[in-house]
This record gives sequence, C-alpha cells and structure tokens, in this order.
Amino acid sequence: MRTLVVDHPLVASKLTTLRDVRTDSPTFRRLADELVTLLAYEATREVRVEERAVTTPVAEARGVRLAKPVPLVVPVLRAGLGMLEGMVRLLPTAEVGFLGMVRDEGSLAATTYATRLPADLDQREVFVLDPMLATGGTLAAAVQLLVDRGASTVTAICLLAAPEGVARMEAAFPSDDPVPVRVVTAAVDERLDSVGYIVPGLGDAGDRLYGTAD
Repeated sequence: MRTLVVDHPLVASKLTTLRDVRTDSPTFRRLADELVTLLAYEATREVRVEERAVTTPVAEARGVRLAKPVPLVVPVLRAGLGMLEGMVRLLPTAEVGFLGMVRDEGSLAATTYATRLPADLDQREVFVLDPMLATGGTLAAAVQLLVDRGASTVTAICLLAAPEGVARMEAAFPSDDPVPVRVVTAAVDERLDSVGYIVPGLGDAGDRLYGTAD
C-alpha cells in the first residue's frame, strides 16, 4: 500500500478552512468539493489510457483517452457522497457505485449495510471516496470487498488520515500484494483520540457536510 500526501498550497489552504469550527455547512461542502477535485487530479495520475488520433483545425494530432473499462468511483455512504461531485467533475465518464458501511462506536468495527456495485470488477480501476481515514477499519473493509470482486487497482481518496489508519491499511494491503492499493490524502494528522476521532482533525465530516452537528 502506498500513501500520497498531496503537498500543495491550495490543498493546505482549503484544508485549513475545513478544519475551522466556524466554517458553516454550505462553505464546508463547497471547499470539500474543491479539495476532492485537487486530490483527484493526483489520484488519477496513473489512470490507464490508450492512444487516440484526432484532427485539429491544422493537422492530425496524437493523444490519449481513458482506456476501457472506464474507472469506477465508489463513495462510502454517507459522508463519501459529499465528495462525489468533485470526483466526477474530473472523471465525467466514470461509472458510480455505492457502498454503505457503518462503524460501531463501541468496538470501532465496520459492517456493510448496502452495496450497489457491479458483480464483477475484473480489470476495473476503482476510486473509493471516504473523507476520514481514522482507525482504518471501514476503509480496509471497503477496499477488501472491491479486491474480492476483482478490481485491478484501488485508490482511496481521503480528506484526512491518522497514522493509525495508515498503518492498518499498510498491514492489510502490503506493498507486494498483486492488487495495488493507494491512499491519497491532504494530510496525515497527529493521532486518534480515545473514541477514534482524528486529532486535530476537522470533526465529524458527515455532520459538517450535512448540517447535523451539535
């Protein structure tokens, strides 16, 4: 498993405003959308392409287009939905699946309650959207499900990550695994607190996206 922390001033600036407790839900949604597009730009750097010739107003030009089968984008419900528009803006031809997972706040174990995915992901490049890589349980379970269905590569895009979550992903998907797994994030924070929240973090991403925070 590889981890890419996107070191860019625009990423850092938007993330700083997302962290701010004074940032309201509409602003949070807009900035999260913009940040996802910036992260997706880096996350798709290795996406498969095929050569294509086009005719310009002057002459023929050689270029590329996305290879088939097209990538699959999978937001993890519910907070991952807030990242979907920013991702498909960059990959408008991608297909979209959905994965519903919930973390037990006592045990921190993740369970799946809904799937809307192709039965066979053979040769598919999959991009998972999950705002927070905290303990890593939810994301590891999501990625394993996709690998079991035949995905050729899985890239997770997260707004924030904790060292504990990164370590769990590295243990679950070692670098010599036949299916490459990557995590692309804006930052790896200090640690998790006693209830599994990222510190300093940005709070509960789902609540802040949808306006249900206290």
